[in-house]
Amino acid sequence: MNDWEPQTANGKVLWHFTMSLDGFVAGPNHEMDWMSTGISPQPGLIEQYVETTGAVLGGRRGWDRFPDPGAFYGGVWTGPIFVLTHHPEDAVPAERVTFLDCDVAEAVRIALDAAGGRNVEVLSPTIGAQLLERGLLDEIDLHIAPVLLGEGIRLLDLPGGGPHYLHRVGAGDPTAELSVRYRPVRRTPRRL
Repeated sequence: MNDWEPQTANGKVLWHFTMSLDGFVAGPNHEMDWMSTGISPQPGLIEQYVETTGAVLGGRRGWDRFPDPGAFYGGVWTGPIFVLTHHPEDAVPAERVTFLDCDVAEAVRIALDAAGGRNVEVLSPTIGAQLLERGLLDEIDLHIAPVLLGEGIRLLDLPGGGPHYLHRVGAGDPTAELSVRYRPVRRTPRRL
């Protein structure tokens, strides 16, 4: 099943993640090694994001774990990166990276200006949640990976928050539930 509409570059604010089937976007310490084996991206998808992304907005915890501006999309994307932090003074400077200490709405405005009409990708669960709560997200792009992590950093963790209903882009009925079906990969034969 592939009902994915091609991504367009029109100044959207996208919350973009590959997510495990159980809702985690990273391991407990922001580990991402689970994405390097057993998961195949959809053909042409990375190229779409490289072409349509004008700027990236992320958080400090993720940046401190992966402080390499050349790592985005295998090094083929080279736009500006903004890292929202309460302590920019102790951040290690990096080429193309601007550390911001401001309100999340101001950070989005700065990133949109830098994106030059292309999209801003939000690569932080906490920033994405804040933008969702404030109505500042245009789209949520999730790629569900065929893996169950069991623990880690959730896409959305808003204790006490209400539900946020979504409309699925490109669907005949945008409110219809989406069914996915997987089978476990067995490491050893099943024994009864």
